[in-house]
Amino acid sequence: MEQTSRYDGLADWYDSEFNPRSLSGAAWELVTSFLGRGPGRLLDLGCGTGTYAAGLAECGWNVTGVDISEDMLRRARAKGIRVIRTEAATLPFEDASFDAAVSALTHTDFDDFAGAVREVARVLERAARFVYVGVHPCFVGPHSEFAFARGTPTLHDGWYRRSGRYEDAPGISPHGIRAKIGATHLPLGDFVQTFLDAGFMLERFAEAGEFEYPHLVALRLRN
Repeated sequence: MEQTSRYDGLADWYDSEFNPRSLSGAAWELVTSFLGRGPGRLLDLGCGTGTYAAGLAECGWNVTGVDISEDMLRRARAKGIRVIRTEAATLPFEDASFDAAVSALTHTDFDDFAGAVREVARVLERAARFVYVGVHPCFVGPHSEFAFARGTPTLHDGWYRRSGRYEDAPGISPHGIRAKIGATHLPLGDFVQTFLDAGFMLERFAEAGEFEYPHLVALRLRN
Protein backbone atom coordinates (compact mmCIF):
# COMPACT_ATOMS: atom_id res chain seq x y z
CA MET A 1 0.00 0.00 0.00
CA GLU A 2 1.31 3.43 -0.93
CA GLN A 3 2.21 5.43 2.14
CA THR A 4 0.40 8.70 2.71
CA SER A 5 1.54 11.81 4.53
CA ARG A 6 -0.14 13.81 7.26
CA TYR A 7 0.27 16.81 4.96
CA ASP A 8 -1.63 15.30 2.05
CA GLY A 9 -4.67 17.44 1.33
CA LEU A 10 -3.18 20.48 3.10
CA ALA A 11 -0.69 21.81 0.55
CA ASP A 12 -2.81 24.58 -0.93
CA TRP A 13 -3.85 25.79 2.53
CA TYR A 14 -0.25 25.53 3.76
CA ASP A 15 1.15 27.69 0.98
CA SER A 16 -1.51 30.36 1.37
CA GLU A 17 -1.19 30.37 5.18
CA PHE A 18 2.61 30.30 5.57
CA ASN A 19 4.08 31.39 2.23
CA PRO A 20 1.82 34.16 0.92
CA ARG A 21 4.65 36.58 0.15
CA SER A 22 8.26 36.59 -0.96
CA LEU A 23 10.69 34.84 1.34
CA SER A 24 11.36 36.67 4.56
CA GLY A 25 11.49 36.05 8.27
CA ALA A 26 13.92 34.64 10.80
CA ALA A 27 13.97 31.04 9.52
CA TRP A 28 14.84 32.04 5.95
CA GLU A 29 17.50 34.48 7.16
CA LEU A 30 19.09 31.73 9.25
CA VAL A 31 19.10 29.25 6.37
CA THR A 32 20.75 31.66 3.94
CA SER A 33 23.26 33.14 6.39
CA PHE A 34 24.40 29.72 7.64
CA LEU A 35 24.47 28.09 4.18
CA GLY A 36 25.78 30.84 1.92
CA ARG A 37 25.43 30.97 -1.85
CA GLY A 38 26.02 28.24 -4.41
CA PRO A 39 27.05 26.73 -6.70
CA GLY A 40 26.81 23.11 -5.72
CA ARG A 41 24.44 20.16 -5.43
CA LEU A 42 22.05 20.92 -2.58
CA LEU A 43 19.62 18.55 -0.87
CA ASP A 44 16.50 20.11 0.67
CA LEU A 45 15.25 17.48 3.12
CA GLY A 46 11.52 17.77 3.76
CA CYS A 47 11.15 20.47 1.12
CA GLY A 48 7.36 20.68 1.46
CA THR A 49 5.84 23.03 -1.09
CA GLY A 50 9.28 24.11 -2.30
CA THR A 51 9.32 27.73 -1.20
CA TYR A 52 12.77 27.56 0.37
CA ALA A 53 14.07 25.30 -2.42
CA ALA A 54 13.02 27.86 -5.03
CA GLY A 55 14.72 30.64 -3.09
CA LEU A 56 17.91 28.62 -2.71
CA ALA A 57 17.94 27.89 -6.44
CA GLU A 58 17.96 31.66 -6.97
CA CYS A 59 21.00 31.75 -4.67
CA GLY A 60 22.92 29.62 -7.16
CA TRP A 61 22.31 26.13 -5.79
CA ASN A 62 21.36 23.09 -7.88
CA VAL A 63 18.52 21.95 -5.61
CA THR A 64 16.93 18.55 -5.23
CA GLY A 65 13.95 18.52 -2.88
CA VAL A 66 12.63 15.42 -1.13
CA ASP A 67 9.40 14.97 0.79
CA ILE A 68 6.96 12.14 1.57
CA SER A 69 3.85 14.18 0.72
CA GLU A 70 2.86 14.01 -2.93
CA ASP A 71 0.44 16.88 -2.33
CA MET A 72 3.23 19.15 -1.08
CA LEU A 73 5.49 18.08 -3.93
CA ARG A 74 2.77 19.04 -6.40
CA ARG A 75 3.19 22.64 -5.24
CA ALA A 76 6.99 22.35 -5.33
CA ARG A 77 6.97 21.13 -8.93
CA ALA A 78 4.82 24.12 -9.88
CA LYS A 79 7.66 26.31 -8.58
CA GLY A 80 10.10 24.59 -10.92
CA ILE A 81 11.82 22.46 -8.28
CA ARG A 82 13.29 19.03 -9.06
CA VAL A 83 11.75 16.76 -6.43
CA ILE A 84 11.65 13.12 -5.39
CA ARG A 85 9.00 11.53 -3.20
CA THR A 86 10.72 9.46 -0.53
CA GLU A 87 10.99 8.72 3.15
CA ALA A 88 13.63 10.92 4.79
CA ALA A 89 15.22 7.93 6.55
CA THR A 90 15.73 5.96 3.29
CA LEU A 91 17.01 8.42 0.71
CA PRO A 92 17.41 7.01 -2.83
CA PHE A 93 20.84 8.53 -3.44
CA GLU A 94 24.34 7.13 -3.53
CA ASP A 95 26.89 8.05 -0.90
CA ALA A 96 28.45 11.52 -1.28
CA SER A 97 25.85 12.71 -3.80
CA PHE A 98 25.54 16.29 -2.50
CA ASP A 99 27.80 19.23 -1.70
CA ALA A 100 25.48 20.62 0.98
CA ALA A 101 22.12 20.00 2.62
CA VAL A 102 19.43 22.01 4.34
CA SER A 103 16.33 21.11 6.28
CA ALA A 104 13.92 23.61 7.75
CA LEU A 105 11.20 23.08 10.33
CA THR A 106 11.10 19.30 9.92
CA HIS A 107 12.11 17.58 13.17
CA THR A 108 8.60 18.12 14.54
CA ASP A 109 7.21 16.13 11.59
CA PHE A 110 9.62 13.23 11.08
CA ASP A 111 8.79 9.97 12.83
CA ASP A 112 12.46 8.91 12.56
CA PHE A 113 14.46 12.12 12.81
CA ALA A 114 17.63 10.28 13.82
CA GLY A 115 17.37 8.08 10.74
CA ALA A 116 16.88 11.12 8.53
CA VAL A 117 19.96 12.84 9.95
CA ARG A 118 22.05 9.71 9.44
CA GLU A 119 20.92 9.59 5.82
CA VAL A 120 21.94 13.22 5.31
CA ALA A 121 25.40 12.37 6.65
CA ARG A 122 25.64 9.45 4.22
CA VAL A 123 24.66 11.35 1.06
CA LEU A 124 26.90 14.37 1.74
CA GLU A 125 30.42 14.80 0.48
CA ARG A 126 33.09 14.74 3.16
CA ALA A 127 33.20 17.96 5.23
CA ALA A 128 30.06 19.27 3.50
CA ARG A 129 27.71 21.72 5.20
CA PHE A 130 24.39 20.70 6.69
CA VAL A 131 22.19 23.57 7.86
CA TYR A 132 19.24 22.75 10.05
CA VAL A 133 16.68 25.30 11.27
CA GLY A 134 13.79 24.22 13.48
CA VAL A 135 11.52 25.30 16.28
CA HIS A 136 13.18 25.74 19.66
CA PRO A 137 12.60 22.58 21.72
CA CYS A 138 12.65 24.52 25.00
CA PHE A 139 9.87 26.93 24.07
CA VAL A 140 7.88 25.16 21.34
CA GLY A 141 6.40 21.76 22.04
CA PRO A 142 3.76 19.86 23.99
CA HIS A 143 4.78 21.61 27.22
CA SER A 144 4.63 25.22 26.03
CA GLU A 145 1.83 27.61 25.14
CA PHE A 146 3.61 30.11 22.93
CA ALA A 147 1.09 31.38 20.38
CA PHE A 148 2.67 33.27 17.48
CA ALA A 149 6.00 33.23 19.43
CA ARG A 150 4.99 36.38 21.29
CA GLY A 151 5.12 37.22 24.96
CA THR A 152 6.32 34.79 27.60
CA PRO A 153 5.82 31.05 27.04
CA THR A 154 3.55 29.31 29.54
CA LEU A 155 5.26 26.05 30.48
CA HIS A 156 3.40 23.00 31.79
CA ASP A 157 4.84 20.34 34.09
CA GLY A 158 5.14 16.75 32.96
CA TRP A 159 5.51 17.28 29.23
CA TYR A 160 8.95 18.60 28.31
CA ARG A 161 10.92 15.35 28.63
CA ARG A 162 8.34 13.27 26.78
CA SER A 163 9.84 12.38 23.40
CA GLY A 164 7.75 11.28 20.44
CA ARG A 165 4.47 12.05 18.74
CA TYR A 166 1.68 14.02 20.39
CA GLU A 167 -1.66 15.25 19.13
CA ASP A 168 -3.29 16.51 22.33
CA ALA A 169 -1.17 18.56 24.74
CA PRO A 170 -1.10 22.05 26.31
CA GLY A 171 1.21 23.25 23.53
CA ILE A 172 -1.27 22.43 20.75
CA SER A 173 -2.96 25.65 19.69
CA PRO A 174 -6.49 25.29 18.30
CA HIS A 175 -5.25 27.20 15.25
CA GLY A 176 -2.54 26.34 12.77
CA ILE A 177 -0.85 23.25 11.45
CA ARG A 178 -0.33 21.34 14.71
CA ALA A 179 -4.03 21.23 15.46
CA LYS A 180 -4.42 19.45 12.12
CA ILE A 181 -1.56 16.94 12.16
CA GLY A 182 0.05 16.87 15.62
CA ALA A 183 3.82 17.00 16.12
CA THR A 184 6.91 15.18 17.32
CA HIS A 185 8.93 16.49 20.27
CA LEU A 186 12.58 16.06 21.22
CA PRO A 187 14.02 17.78 24.32
CA LEU A 188 16.95 20.05 23.48
CA GLY A 189 19.66 17.65 24.65
CA ASP A 190 18.28 14.74 22.63
CA PHE A 191 17.77 17.02 19.63
CA VAL A 192 21.41 18.18 19.54
CA GLN A 193 22.73 14.69 20.32
CA THR A 194 20.93 13.35 17.25
CA PHE A 195 23.31 15.28 14.99
CA LEU A 196 26.40 14.31 16.97
CA ASP A 197 25.45 10.62 16.95
CA ALA A 198 25.23 10.78 13.14
CA GLY A 199 28.85 11.94 13.00
CA PHE A 200 28.33 15.65 12.46
CA MET A 201 30.52 18.33 14.03
CA LEU A 202 28.71 21.45 15.21
CA GLU A 203 30.19 24.67 13.79
CA ARG A 204 27.56 27.24 14.66
CA PHE A 205 24.46 27.35 16.83
CA ALA A 206 21.99 30.21 17.12
CA GLU A 207 18.69 30.98 18.81
CA ALA A 208 16.41 33.36 16.95
CA GLY A 209 13.06 35.07 16.94
CA GLU A 210 11.60 38.49 16.61
CA PHE A 211 10.74 38.79 20.32
CA GLU A 212 12.42 38.18 23.69
CA TYR A 213 12.03 34.41 23.83
CA PRO A 214 13.47 32.58 20.81
CA HIS A 215 11.22 30.23 18.89
CA LEU A 216 13.88 28.97 16.47
CA VAL A 217 17.24 27.24 16.65
CA ALA A 218 19.76 26.97 13.82
CA LEU A 219 22.75 24.66 13.46
CA ARG A 220 25.51 24.57 10.89
CA LEU A 221 27.24 21.20 10.87
CA ARG A 222 29.90 19.33 8.90
CA ASN A 223 30.25 15.59 8.52
